[in-house]
Amino acid sequence: MHAVSSFLAQLVIPLNLSIALLVMAVALFLLRQRKTALTTAILGISWSVFWSLPAASLWIGGGLEQRYPYRSPEQLPPAQAIVVLGGNTANNRDNWFEPYDSLTARSRVDAAAALYHADKAPVVIVSGAALEGNVSEARIMSSALRQHQVPEQAILLEDSSDTTRENGFYTVQLLREHELSHVLLVTSALHMPRAMAVFRRLGVNATPAPVHPQIVRPRRPDYSIWMPDLRALNASRSIIKEYVGLLVYWMRGWTA
Repeated sequence: MHAVSSFLAQLVIPLNLSIALLVMAVALFLLRQRKTALTTAILGISWSVFWSLPAASLWIGGGLEQRYPYRSPEQLPPAQAIVVLGGNTANNRDNWFEPYDSLTARSRVDAAAALYHADKAPVVIVSGAALEGNVSEARIMSSALRQHQVPEQAILLEDSSDTTRENGFYTVQLLREHELSHVLLVTSALHMPRAMAVFRRLGVNATPAPVHPQIVRPRRPDYSIWMPDLRALNASRSIIKEYVGLLVYWMRGWTA
C-alpha cells in the first residue's frame, strides 16, 4: 500500500501529470482523435498552471495546515513525552513562497527542544528510520536535540519507521514500554492532520504541537498570489502527498 500511495503521489505531481497528459495528447493526435487530444493537452497544462499559483497552495494546503493551529509552548498542556516525527517539509523554510534562509528556518527539532525547555515533558521520543545510508532520522534528530541542550538520557530513539503509520506503530511500543500515555506530537503543520489521525487510531492520547505554518502569504506588498511562482509549483508536491496519504490511510482504516 505504501508503494501505491507513493505511485499516486508521484503521478499527480503537477509536472509529472502534465507530461503524462501531453504525451497522451500526442498519441491521441496521431490516432486522429484531435478534439480529445486538444482537451487532454489543455488539462495537462492547466494542472501545472493551477499549482504554480500561490493562491492554490494557500487555499488547499493552507486549509490543511489550519486544522491544528499553531500554539506556543506556553499555550500547550504538560504531557509525559514529546514525540517528534522525522521530516523537513519545504526544507523547514519559514515561508513556503520565500527563498530558504537558515536564520528563519524552523525545524521540528527546534519545536521539540522549545517544548522540553518549557518543561512540557521530561522525555523526547524521536521517530524515523534512515532515508539514505545507515544513519536514521531519529539519530540525526537526537544529535540536534543534544546541541539544543536536551540531555541524552531524556531522549528515546525509534529508528524503525519508514512511514507515518509506522511512526505511530513503533512509537506506541516505546510508550508502553516506558509506561507513557499523554504525548505532545510534533510535526509540520501540513502533516499534522494525518499524524494525529494515525496516533489517535492507535489509541494514543496525543496533543498536536505543530511547527509554525509555512503556507502563508508573504508580507511584501508587491507579492501577488495570482502570479505563477516556481516555488509554489515545486512545493505543491507536499500538499498533494498529504491528501493522497490521507485518502490511502483512510481506505486502509489506519486513521481515526
